[in-house]
Amino acid sequence: MENAENQSIPRTNIDESVVRHFGKEWKTFTNDERPQYCLESEFNAFFEIFPWESLPEHAEGFDAGCGTGRWAAFIAPRVGILNCIDPSEAIDVARKKLEKFSNVRFYHTTINDMPLADHSQDFGCSLGVLHHIPDTKSAMQACVRKLKPGAPFLVFMYQNYEDRPKWYKMIWRFTDTWRKFICKLPHSQQLFFTNLIATFIYYPLSRTAWLCEKCHLPYENIPLASHRKESFYQMRNMALDRFGTALEKRYSRAELKALMESCDLERVQFGTHPFYRWVALGYKKA
Repeated sequence: MENAENQSIPRTNIDESVVRHFGKEWKTFTNDERPQYCLESEFNAFFEIFPWESLPEHAEGFDAGCGTGRWAAFIAPRVGILNCIDPSEAIDVARKKLEKFSNVRFYHTTINDMPLADHSQDFGCSLGVLHHIPDTKSAMQACVRKLKPGAPFLVFMYQNYEDRPKWYKMIWRFTDTWRKFICKLPHSQQLFFTNLIATFIYYPLSRTAWLCEKCHLPYENIPLASHRKESFYQMRNMALDRFGTALEKRYSRAELKALMESCDLERVQFGTHPFYRWVALGYKKA
């Protein structure tokens, strides 16, 4: 496995508190305890619209904000070289998780500073990352610069719940108030509060959605319905991910499409899976 030397690489366009949080989060929740079929199912939903068949043989690409490497583990066997980029301590978890792959390179740096040649990459992806960066557009532009003309770029961004009922949006606004409080606490206290949230809110809601599905009742608008089959471990991870993060941005589909097009991406399309409709794919303009 190849490790990139990057001690001299600068760190720009990041919120250091957010980076520290994710480093601690992904060292706490490495996802090693999650069943492989759950991870694979989630990966397939994220990459449903990704054009694997159009990639060249031995394609080289990047995972911008790889975290623990849980998605990189499914990408690496399909490509020639995969460059994993992450500014947090989670890169150490990814190195261990992906040590069996000889075609993975690691860069402990920010998306804006990733040391890949411009116009050199056959594909790229950034899932659940760009909305945690101070200047999201600059980070997306940095990703697109690395792509060859016509190369695909897959992104997942937080939705703004534009298509949800008013009561759903009110609940989100209430929880966002708590997020702004919890994210300022030390990591140990964040874990305490988010474990309570997972136990008494996340897990019951997700299982309520599961029961409604089994009884052929509407469940789509129940909060956390998309995670109705997930384990309690994942509920704890999700609660920490949601409430421990100081910086997050949310987009409508129109806003996300406009953002991607302003970054020289074209032919933008969105995922069709009911709970992954803010996954978007674009191609770098020629």
